[in-house]
Amino acid sequence: MSAGRFAEKLLPPPGLPRTIAFQSGMNAVGSGAFLTAGMVFFVHVLGMTPVQVGIGLSVAGLTGLAGALPLGMVADRLGGRAAWAIGAVTGAVSLAVLPFVHAFAGFLAVLVGSAAADTLAGAGRTIHTSDAIAAEGRVRAMAFVRTYLNIGLSVGTGLGALVLAANGAEALIALIYFAAALKLVNAVVVSRLPVAVRPGTAADAPKVSRLAVLTDRGYLGYAVLAGVLLVHAYLMTEVLPLWIITRTDAPKPVLGLLFALNTALVILLQVPASRGSESMPGTLRRLRLGGLTAALACPVALVSGLTSGWLTVAVLVLVIVLVTATELGLSAAEWYVQTNVPPPAMRGAYIGLGQLVGSVSGTLAPAGLTLLAIQTGGWGWWVIAAIFLGCTIAAGPVVGLMCRTPRVDGVQHHEQANPAVQTH
Repeated sequence: MSAGRFAEKLLPPPGLPRTIAFQSGMNAVGSGAFLTAGMVFFVHVLGMTPVQVGIGLSVAGLTGLAGALPLGMVADRLGGRAAWAIGAVTGAVSLAVLPFVHAFAGFLAVLVGSAAADTLAGAGRTIHTSDAIAAEGRVRAMAFVRTYLNIGLSVGTGLGALVLAANGAEALIALIYFAAALKLVNAVVVSRLPVAVRPGTAADAPKVSRLAVLTDRGYLGYAVLAGVLLVHAYLMTEVLPLWIITRTDAPKPVLGLLFALNTALVILLQVPASRGSESMPGTLRRLRLGGLTAALACPVALVSGLTSGWLTVAVLVLVIVLVTATELGLSAAEWYVQTNVPPPAMRGAYIGLGQLVGSVSGTLAPAGLTLLAIQTGGWGWWVIAAIFLGCTIAAGPVVGLMCRTPRVDGVQHHEQANPAVQTH
């Protein structure tokens, strides 16, 4: 494939998909830089202790957990673009004031505000994308967003590493202002996006409280399934690094190469992997495939503890490929459900419910998966595989229930209520 043809495949469709992909990449440069150098900034510039940093990050995480549903409802009321822009501005202000904060209470307040801003902005982005882009193009647009997000994070990580190499407080403070400036530019870009006209509701339709989302058994069942499947991310970020360090003979630098492989695969394959997921049957296939590849990755990871030398590295590469395949498929499935299943006027509430359920499983996953994989000596990998395999088997009934259950406004909003029907 020529370089020009390859570039075309990485270029989003013109219009809104291209704009939101580019702004995602730009914003991610600042986020990646901050994630790389943030811990050093907290300790060596702000004077926080490691314990204070840990408490602050935990409270910020709980803010995202507790605020997912109410902030999603706020995004519904504000509208997608307004919620997105307000979240972006608040995030920029939170970063900009951070260098002036030296008391723990202020540090905590800034982290909480930043977490709330990110939650509101994320809900707003999904709502606006759903309202402004035709149903058949939403998943592809969000796949490009994720591709450019990973490109931006990679660039930002490199910048953060350069700043750390400079080993100076001034460079760290400049990095924080740089990240804040990018967030502010991002807010300007978002505020100038075309206004999206939300699909109307029938005049005789009953008014429904946004809290009614909690009674949607079909969607709640899907949210639980997705929340369990999405803990595969902790295999990549938490469990596998510990497993590699403590149970294999792979050199420690291999960890960086494996993370780089994951990022490269996501950048190159997320858009192609999203094809065919623009329907409920396609979504169901990706949920099943995601559960199966996650289940297969577990015994392969166990094998890496029994091999040596380059064979260990090769086995670990296969693990990363399988986990990345899960990541690619489940992302596409999640985008379709988020943008097509909820009532247009309640997308934020539905997104918030999904995030709330996912956060609960995400809170339990790091400790639980580590205990099973590491502390059992390895046989716990089979238990983890069984959990993912169970999700694969349950995907059909769960998605079927979601399709048969009318949404809380009494309407089915996706185009195909029967996941067994093949539309592609």
